[in-house]
Amino acid sequence: ISYLPHFLSIVIVVGMTMQILSLHGTVNQILTGLGGEAIPFLQRAEWFRFVYVSTEIWQTVGWGTILYLAALTTVDSSLYEAARIDGANRWRQTWHVTLPGIRPTMITLLILNIGLFLNVGFEKVLLLYNPLTYATADVISTYLYRVGLVSSNFSYAAAIGLFQAIIGLVMIMSANFISRRAVGASLW
Repeated sequence: ISYLPHFLSIVIVVGMTMQILSLHGTVNQILTGLGGEAIPFLQRAEWFRFVYVSTEIWQTVGWGTILYLAALTTVDSSLYEAARIDGANRWRQTWHVTLPGIRPTMITLLILNIGLFLNVGFEKVLLLYNPLTYATADVISTYLYRVGLVSSNFSYAAAIGLFQAIIGLVMIMSANFISRRAVGASLW
């Protein structure tokens, strides 16, 4: 349940989400069964952010768990034993042994994800949104799609795409530089 959505196509995940959140879907059946009214989650702009973020968490939490569990295996178990001998409880062991041990993995994943901040997941937004949710759901990538391909304003869309790529590159370079100076771990 937790890591399988990462390996499924975004189309399948969005299809499952639409089935679960439809007017006659699982969530609304539970709501009406408890005496409430059905909520059109996918037709209301105020629900779009919640739906997007929750599906993103559902889709990525399993993969993150796999990565961090793999990173935990590299932490030397004798460090935990030494911490216990020194009287460290679980919280202190986590703070002083586990987190410093997985810091390089955390920094690497942060730097890699910083470049994707502006992309936000074009495919999922495009599949989830509709004209009723444009005001809330529109992101740079979907705006580029509507302006460039739908409206045939290719030069304007190319300029926005280039600007977005340059900002992403600057963010990655800056994060890598700050990480190298502050933590000592970086991509290059």
